[in-house]
Amino acid sequence: MTTVEEQLLPSAEPVRLIDQDGVLHANPSYELPTKDALLDGYAQLIKGRRFNDQASALVRQGRLAVYPSSHGQEACQVAATMVLKDGDWLFPTYRDSVSIVSRGVDPIETLTLLRGDWHSGYDPYERNVAPQSTPLATQLPHAVGVAHAARLKGEDTVVMALVGDGGTSEGDFHEALNFAAVFHAPVVFFVQNNEYAISVPLARQSAAPSLAHKGIGYGVPGERADGNDLAGLLSILQQAVDRARNGEGPQLVEAHTYRVQAHTNADDATRYRQDDEVTPWLDRDPIKRLTTYLETQGWLSDEVKERAEAQAVQVAEALREGLMPEPVVDPADLFQHLYAEQTQQLREQAEYLRDELAREEA
Repeated sequence: MTTVEEQLLPSAEPVRLIDQDGVLHANPSYELPTKDALLDGYAQLIKGRRFNDQASALVRQGRLAVYPSSHGQEACQVAATMVLKDGDWLFPTYRDSVSIVSRGVDPIETLTLLRGDWHSGYDPYERNVAPQSTPLATQLPHAVGVAHAARLKGEDTVVMALVGDGGTSEGDFHEALNFAAVFHAPVVFFVQNNEYAISVPLARQSAAPSLAHKGIGYGVPGERADGNDLAGLLSILQQAVDRARNGEGPQLVEAHTYRVQAHTNADDATRYRQDDEVTPWLDRDPIKRLTTYLETQGWLSDEVKERAEAQAVQVAEALREGLMPEPVVDPADLFQHLYAEQTQQLREQAEYLRDELAREEA
């Protein structure tokens, strides 16, 4: 029988069910997802990669202000949503646009924030997706609050809280884990460890054996996963979600992946890393390894490939068409949606602006 302390420990090595060569590795603790789940995941990976590439192109064309690409991390993005039910919640970061789209949010609405329009382009309650968070880890206490509230109301809601490796150095991360553990909140903390917090490598961020070990001090069990293995991620995250839904409290899952591209279009990654560091990760690409496995099994037909590619093309075309027109800007919108009822000060400011604009037009 294992002790409580041993139950909190993550695996010594990241769990991997399908390796970078597409070879299956059996694991006594985690089952391989079904054929249908893997084929669904494949289609979503293809769509996610096309979404990333199109969004990056839109930045270069001046249609987006900024885009933090998750190119190479799509397995994490897709797996995080595939294990959730409709009533569950997703709390994303600024790099999780693909995850938001995978959750069913309109792609154009997903990119509204990164275009510079409004605070969030989608209704969080329509798909149970919180607004993207640019400040590191500030979404985590909110995620725990939603999970705790659901538990108090007797709901079976589970919250998937996404965070990067840099976010684990923030106080909000530690406060969220502690609160979740004490109140047994049904939340899964999913760390996408892509080795860099902008230009700061992981070795300069943490001396812990792994980021998954950080849960031990709070009584939160941890697990490590190969973040480019969709099969392993689906199995690990599904188990964590099921535990949370069954009243077993929170779990911390660390996915070991890599940020292949720059932090954002405003970042010059060559200033802090060399190409020979990036190159090995190209062979660990999540799409490449899953494709190899599915083809080996005879599950990936030309029809399935063509259908996935066609769906991805539709998303890219919708993004181009939807984001090319210049937005219609109304200065009066500055004073809308700040309060349920406008304050006297806001009414005065809005009236002042109207007078100024009227004089310019006269």
